[in-house]
Amino acid sequence: MSKVAVIVTDLVEDIELTAPKEALETAGHDVVVISNEGTSQVTGKQGGTFAVDTTIDAIDPDQFDALLIPGGFSPDQLRTDDRYVDLTKAFITSDRPVFAICHGPQLFIQTGLTDKLTLTAYDSVRPDLAYAGATVKDEPVVIDETYRVITSRNPDDIPAFNQAIVDALA
Repeated sequence: MSKVAVIVTDLVEDIELTAPKEALETAGHDVVVISNEGTSQVTGKQGGTFAVDTTIDAIDPDQFDALLIPGGFSPDQLRTDDRYVDLTKAFITSDRPVFAICHGPQLFIQTGLTDKLTLTAYDSVRPDLAYAGATVKDEPVVIDETYRVITSRNPDDIPAFNQAIVDALA
């Protein structure tokens, strides 16, 4: 089965972390939650607390098969840190699946690759992606087959998103 990196910090949207993580684990995948140094847990927008398995500086990106970027305010914070931007770019350019929901696709803008991608995201993020050159769709799940990027709009789309990411790793 696959080993999936999940990058988060505080103010992640709770359900956008927990539901995809559970779907991937139920399908037999190893899911590793990654955050900043000195962080043993992150606090979600809705008040949940979530254990962090390791730090961004402690990982070897080549040991992971896929990347998950949950939404909330976490991606906006992560995109100001080159370590997360570089990790995201490495996954996109190495033919490994990248999964992002809601505000998660914000991180793609900093990679410089947005103009090559077909994406969806939360309502307020879609224009930013379009301005950065992405082909943007307003659909529950958008799969960019060329770069193996799967995106979704919001928590209402989680069932379809979870099915798509599990299928991508099957």
